[in-house]
Amino acid sequence: MSDVTMPEAGKTVLITGAAGGLGRAFALGFAGRGYRVAVADINVEGAEQTAKLVREAGGEAAAFSADVTSVESTEDLAKSCADFGNGSIDVVLNNAAVYAGVTRSPFEDIDPAEWDLVMNVNLKGPWLVTRAASPYLPEGGRVINLSSATIFSGSEQWLHYVASKGGVVALTRVMAKELGRRGITVNAIAPGFTLTEASYGLMENAENYGVDRGAIKRASQPEDIVGAALFLAGPDSSYYTGQTMVVDGGRQFI
Repeated sequence: MSDVTMPEAGKTVLITGAAGGLGRAFALGFAGRGYRVAVADINVEGAEQTAKLVREAGGEAAAFSADVTSVESTEDLAKSCADFGNGSIDVVLNNAAVYAGVTRSPFEDIDPAEWDLVMNVNLKGPWLVTRAASPYLPEGGRVINLSSATIFSGSEQWLHYVASKGGVVALTRVMAKELGRRGITVNAIAPGFTLTEASYGLMENAENYGVDRGAIKRASQPEDIVGAALFLAGPDSSYYTGQTMVVDGGRQFI
């Protein structure tokens, strides 16, 4: 599946939320560039299926159970991934998030318990995972956090989700400064509405949602986001850090 002449060959990437959807697309995309892929999810069966698909395509992968809201779980995950990666984790891709299950309602009606859940997974999670992985990140390492283009459009009746993804951008900027001292870059990707299993479960006629507003008149597929992650993880982005890359087919220009 991979070409050993690629500069990425043999490096290790940790991808959270990789039991399906965008996380699974990331896993396959990184494996295609020669990365050793550590697939993590609270849904361990889904993670194992993703790892199996990577191996069937000729890549190297291992699946790990992880609760990104837990200090103990993230520390165990980082150690296990470093062992899998021969002592280091070259790329951390914080993809795990609460998304499809989020209740859409006016901000006055949001259940505080659901607010806490969304913040714990979507914002605390990337912090804990990167915190745990930090000792294993080498000079030249990469951290990629998943934000959302909703932070720019201010999607109504989704305050907790949008706020959590806005927090990811702030987290990214601070981490970029702190980890930059070690030669590690930290960036965010803000995808637009992308067709995954979760998106189809979120609304009817998902494939047509927002298409007319884009410069590119088609729905976004998971593979459309993978290229941005590969760039941010690769050698051509070594001087690019603290930034948020919007990938939404031109639905908005930032």
